Amino acid sequence: MWEFLLDVTFDIINFFYSFVGDWGMAIIIVTVIFRACLAPLMSRQIKSSYHMQKLQPLMQEIQTKYKDDPVRMNEEMQKLYAEGHFNPLAGCLPMLLQMPIFMLLFQVLRTMGDRIQGSSYEFYHLVPNLTESPSVAIGSGFVHFLPYLILMIIFAGATFLPMVLQQRNTEGPQKTQMIIMAVVMSVMFLWIAWGSPAGVLLYWGTSTLIGIAQQQLTMRHLRKLDEQKAAETIDIEPVKVEVTRKAKKKRPTKKH
Repeated sequence: MWEFLLDVTFDIINFFYSFVGDWGMAIIIVTVIFRACLAPLMSRQIKSSYHMQKLQPLMQEIQTKYKDDPVRMNEEMQKLYAEGHFNPLAGCLPMLLQMPIFMLLFQVLRTMGDRIQGSSYEFYHLVPNLTESPSVAIGSGFVHFLPYLILMIIFAGATFLPMVLQQRNTEGPQKTQMIIMAVVMSVMFLWIAWGSPAGVLLYWGTSTLIGIAQQQLTMRHLRKLDEQKAAETIDIEPVKVEVTRKAKKKRPTKKH
């Protein structure tokens, strides 16, 4: 089954390569199509994260109030999630769906040299060989290694940036913890990138940049909706017009 999936993945990339004539662009096209299929799930994840940010003060209040009663705390949390339409597992699904694609591309690019002989697998002369990893490319000198280094930075930075952007409007210890986690994950991803084919780094960087763009557009839309709802709930008081009436003058009485 796995070999079949590897063959299908290569055939899809090769299909687009036959049209554009560049392996890097073929990978980017496949990435865009995959992200388009994933867009509805990503939208749900972004909405879930947005709702979580709004619920943070209430969550902290519940944790403080019921810190000695874990059962009651869990009940109140579940009730808050239901009322706020927040699903804690929604953020994991898009990442889990991307991992098989990552593994398939990793394996395909590792064995691509055996599938088609004589191809350089370059990306518009920017990256000499998409099947080569940074750990191998560094042996050919810094100039040859430079594009691989850039892909590594994009690969790690594309992991760090979304996590930081999600915590932009939050404060306190949780924000600090998330930034520390983002730094640790970025370092881990740099280590993964060191031994990964450049084509995999190109895929992941492109995929994450598309995800960041979708995140920012969706968040802007959600904030606009909240502003509209807030404006609709404001009670507009009628304008009061004070009218000052002139005092009536007494009519002169006739003397008889």
